[in-house]
Amino acid sequence: MGIEVDDVKAAGAVLAVGWIGAGKMGTPMIRNLLAQDIPVAVTDPVAQAVAELAGVGATVAADASRHRSSDIVFATLPNDAVLRHVVFGDETSPGLADVLRPGAIFVEMSTVSPDCSSEVAAALKSRNIHYLRAPLSGSTALAEKAALTVLASGDKAAWDTVEPYLAHLSARRFYLGGGEEARYMKLVLNTLVGATSAIMAEALALGESGGLNRRAMMDVVGESAVASPLLAYKADAIVADDFTPAFSVEQMIKDFILITDAAHAHDVPQAVTSLILEQYRDAAKAGLNDDDFFALVKWRGGKAKL
Repeated sequence: MGIEVDDVKAAGAVLAVGWIGAGKMGTPMIRNLLAQDIPVAVTDPVAQAVAELAGVGATVAADASRHRSSDIVFATLPNDAVLRHVVFGDETSPGLADVLRPGAIFVEMSTVSPDCSSEVAAALKSRNIHYLRAPLSGSTALAEKAALTVLASGDKAAWDTVEPYLAHLSARRFYLGGGEEARYMKLVLNTLVGATSAIMAEALALGESGGLNRRAMMDVVGESAVASPLLAYKADAIVADDFTPAFSVEQMIKDFILITDAAHAHDVPQAVTSLILEQYRDAAKAGLNDDDFFALVKWRGGKAKL
């Protein structure tokens, strides 16, 4: 047994924070911690990303082995495969399961499958490493403003320790249970977010066929019963036909595969979700793979000129 994080807190010491994954979401969150004078050791395969963070006060951690002294390690990762590699390592480099000391906390903030998350949970529990699932809801713009929503589940003591750090990254935080609840909540939200783009594409096409322009439609929608923060955020891009990616079609396909796989595992019918997944796949084939997922408004079932 190593020293528990609670013992470090009780002794009045500052907790050592590590971070793995300095991408579009990770970088602004790391900056927000640094702005609060919280030291952060950063690991990422992109040397330039780490160097830029080092320039504003981060410590460079070349690989997972450099987190042996970390009390809390956050991770923002692209998919299941990368999460497994970070936790389990490979023949040439150890993963966090073999690096973190007993009593440390691993906070995983990505959108990954509940099955993969369960594998990680079992491995970390066997080593007495606390595991908090904390997927995020929100854009890179909200990450920069420390206005994300955090959906958390897992070890309650870990949640109590980590929440003050998450408060520097988010406007809203929900603790949802002791297992994979946060993973499922993230899939619920992404189902609704992805579906919004699909139905908006069809609704706008109908309106334009009747002589309406997008600006007029988005103004009315924004004052209607179906108004939402998501549609308010996307309104100007829809009107301008500007689908510079905040979250790409490719990323939405990944998430909808996670959604449908999780649903199939629990025998939950997903007829509408499966249809929307096929729309995103067809839009990707039409050349919109790297565009923002609201590019379905431009694609419109393949009938629009791209």
